Amino acid sequence: MSNLLNKKLVWGSLTGIRPTKFARTLIQAGEVKEHLVTEALEKDYYVSESKAKLTFMILKNQKCIIKNDNLVDLYINIPICPTRCLYCSFISHEISAVQNKVEKYIDCLIKELGAVKDIVKKKAYIIRTIYIGGGTPSVLTDKQLDRLLNSVNFPVDEFTVECGRPDTITAEKLDVLKKHKVTRISINPQTFCEATLKRIGRKHKNSQVIEAYSLALERGFKVNMDVIAGLPGEKFGTFKRTITTLLELYPDNITVHTLSIKRGSLLQKENDIIGTCDEESIEKMIDYAQKILIDNGYKPYYIYRQKHQLGGLENVGYYRDDGICIFNIDSMEETNSIIGVGAGAMSKRVFNLDNRLEREYNCKFLDDYINRIDEAIEKKIKFFS
Repeated sequence: MSNLLNKKLVWGSLTGIRPTKFARTLIQAGEVKEHLVTEALEKDYYVSESKAKLTFMILKNQKCIIKNDNLVDLYINIPICPTRCLYCSFISHEISAVQNKVEKYIDCLIKELGAVKDIVKKKAYIIRTIYIGGGTPSVLTDKQLDRLLNSVNFPVDEFTVECGRPDTITAEKLDVLKKHKVTRISINPQTFCEATLKRIGRKHKNSQVIEAYSLALERGFKVNMDVIAGLPGEKFGTFKRTITTLLELYPDNITVHTLSIKRGSLLQKENDIIGTCDEESIEKMIDYAQKILIDNGYKPYYIYRQKHQLGGLENVGYYRDDGICIFNIDSMEETNSIIGVGAGAMSKRVFNLDNRLEREYNCKFLDDYINRIDEAIEKKIKFFS
């Protein structure tokens, strides 16, 4: 097809494949020697030279992988946001529409967490990391966060809470997170162009990013910041200024996403009106981000790809110093089981000796989860039995 259409895909034949997991499998199966994996990806799977080298770099930086069936991660989902972003296809509810259901939802999370504690004790699991994602967990009030976190009392060294919307972050909420020994948060500007923010349905200002970041640093949190390449209306120069601003802030982690135009998103429905980047421009953005971040001391440490990403490109997480997020590696490389709690959460069991995994999903929608919480708990107990 490549010869017929005179078009080369940067990830070659690795469609629907996790590049680093695939490369690691080749090495562990003895099919390729580690130092030759880059060459094998290029020759046998038509991966471009730059993406093959990126895969090898990430493999070398994933030093925290431990394959142990008793070592598990805990994920808690808060599928609620202040507003819906133009590019979002997640099942997430606007807070204005579900305000009267939040307390009941937290009740159900606490109930499910009680069942999780029983599972952990019975199976002799060790919780390696905790990750509270969404949605936007920081859309909860400080009192609601405190009530939820009182039930999340596993001793871990890495505890992440996504606070993606800077306009949801307050000193009081960060104090609650610190009190419960959260170690890492996300503050996601996505872009530092305020015209773009308005266009994609995010209401925060750049000043709110700086203020939230300052509050986080004062309390000693490790901070991740997400940006997206290829947002509607943005050119290379705009994206370059966003990366420059990120480097001035110098967070522990930076995740560079390629825009994915997913089914179900408002962007997909309005794409003809808004317009997005061409493939050449988007590739230039991603290549620039990789080079400038590495030149400034960041290292790529995890990667994932999604359907409908512009140019068939990828999302890459970068770290500096000792800022690796273990949960991101565990979940993307599928090396450890994950216990998922909440509406839309997925639990995953990894059987390393058998080289297989199984998945179990909670109800997607808030109302269904609340109304069927007992059923969700029964399914979870059976799944981990």
